[in-house]
Amino acid sequence: MVAVAAGAFTVGSDRVDNEGLKQRYGFERPLFINEHPAHRAYLHLFYIDRLETTNADYKGFITQTYHPEPFGWTQNGYNVSDDKLRGAHVANLRWIATDYFHLDLDVSTLDKPALLTALLKAQRARDALPVSGVNWFDAEAYCRWRGKRLPSELEWEKAARGTEGREYPWGKDWDGKKANGGDESDEEDALAPVGSYPGDRSPYGIMDMAGNVSEWVADWYQPYPGNDLRDTDYGMTQRVVRGGGSGLGHYALSVFFRSARRAHAVPTMTSSDVGFRCARDG
Repeated sequence: MVAVAAGAFTVGSDRVDNEGLKQRYGFERPLFINEHPAHRAYLHLFYIDRLETTNADYKGFITQTYHPEPFGWTQNGYNVSDDKLRGAHVANLRWIATDYFHLDLDVSTLDKPALLTALLKAQRARDALPVSGVNWFDAEAYCRWRGKRLPSELEWEKAARGTEGREYPWGKDWDGKKANGGDESDEEDALAPVGSYPGDRSPYGIMDMAGNVSEWVADWYQPYPGNDLRDTDYGMTQRVVRGGGSGLGHYALSVFFRSARRAHAVPTMTSSDVGFRCARDG
């Protein structure tokens, strides 16, 4: 985990910033207005995970607690254990490789050892991907199991922007090569191993806060102090989601990856583009 020192920092964005963004992108509400007004906030020392929670991390959790697995694991075969693969008949392995793992191989020509090698290699590659397809309650339960908690919205923003209020974790200007914004048609293929985009690094050295998966945080979606947006979603029905994700695709505007951007969803929502990381008190 990474320590984020106690101190004040800038939260959100100003109307002046909103107008500039409106001119740049051609629209405003509600993508920017729910960020204003920019204001200073103080946080005590806290710790936050340097990396997003991975499939391997989460598999350890469900193995020990019997918590339900993410919705995508059945469809893509990640829930199949290594022992089950080793014990399967070669015909079943070919079926799994084609229908679940979607291996880009002519599996009809492979014997069992070659199939096992390919399938286990694919599983290990998936281990390092950020877990997704989890709702807010799943994320909160995992963090609690680890003796941690979900970060607050303000903790997440400070960890991403630093004390100077950066537009993106790395600085002021957008660079699509720095973060995993997704350029694949298949969202699973668009995910990248956590920490594999060195440019997507915050002032504290925290990785993937602009891209890879968007992230659940602890808070209900509420207006900032002094905000006058009449948003019917404000209240105690939706949780905040922060950061951009690879599922946005190459067509996405850079505004979706800004560190001040606030998204939200009902806490039971699951998406192949939403994961989380954990935090704890200092």
